[in-house]
Amino acid sequence: MSTQPLCFSQQALSLFTCFAKAFVMGGSKKVDQLGFFENFCLSGAAAVIAKTAAAPIERVKLLVQNQGEMLKLGTLDRPYNGVIDCTIRTFKSEGLLPFWRGNLPNCLRYFPTQALNFAFKDKVKAAIKPQKSDPYAVAFTKNVVSGGIAGALSLVFVYSLDYCRTRLASDTKSAKKGAARQYDGMIDVYKKTWKTDGIVGLYRGFVISCIGIMVYRGFYFGLYDTIKPIFLGEDAGVTVSFILGYGVTVSAGLLSYPIDTIRRRMMMTSGAAVKYKGSLDCAVSIIRDEGPMSLMRGAGANILRGVAGAGVLAGFDKFKQLYVSYRLGKPVA
Repeated sequence: MSTQPLCFSQQALSLFTCFAKAFVMGGSKKVDQLGFFENFCLSGAAAVIAKTAAAPIERVKLLVQNQGEMLKLGTLDRPYNGVIDCTIRTFKSEGLLPFWRGNLPNCLRYFPTQALNFAFKDKVKAAIKPQKSDPYAVAFTKNVVSGGIAGALSLVFVYSLDYCRTRLASDTKSAKKGAARQYDGMIDVYKKTWKTDGIVGLYRGFVISCIGIMVYRGFYFGLYDTIKPIFLGEDAGVTVSFILGYGVTVSAGLLSYPIDTIRRRMMMTSGAAVKYKGSLDCAVSIIRDEGPMSLMRGAGANILRGVAGAGVLAGFDKFKQLYVSYRLGKPVA
């Protein structure tokens, strides 16, 4: 099992990763001959392209997911009736370009996250000491724990960017606010949050996010290891491998989605007069006031988000093959 951390802030990335492994990395045997920096930049370009392509869906998902807090803050005048209603209303009130609101910090997160994962991965693995002779249950536990630790360590450095992305994407032009936004941009989010809440405001929801990493990894590898022997043989094709990886990623994301909702709803209270006492208080309040299904609002957009990213990466694969061919001076096998 890999020690690469999978967490809620990386669900879109993991969706693109399962595609990238099958189509972008697969079939490009010469890619391994490129240097670390070139591979890092190519992977970064793929991530930025995928995230940017899926940004409108991601913003709609966040608006639907966080509408409960937006109604309390007065930045939303009435609830959304779903993803389609949210899309139409947002387009009418804000236009097309604001659908990419919050995409910059989301893209910026990728590079430090990958660098930190690379830095922490081997150290955490050495501390956990996985062995090939470990029973499945032990290996599974070590993988989930090591991934959770590495993910939490990385999250310390990039969490504020995810917070910033969430606040920007959930910032609407509301009639109650005179069609004015709360934030003017990424820097403004940092300034205002620091002024009202300090560093705590930038890290609200951090603990439940760390727990979410382990929960997500548990679902992901639990499902993958259970389903893989059934559908994949030794000679499984690229398409079947991608479908399995994509299906498991989406399923794990849906099963662990309530935790993502809780952490983002906690983020939304930074700067507000009334805050949740913790993640449990947040969950209880949401279920009591809005019903249990409110924890799943916007979950369907996760599937569409993955499709959008995968579609764009199919085109990016062609560019990557051309680059590798040019760089190495020979066709890609």
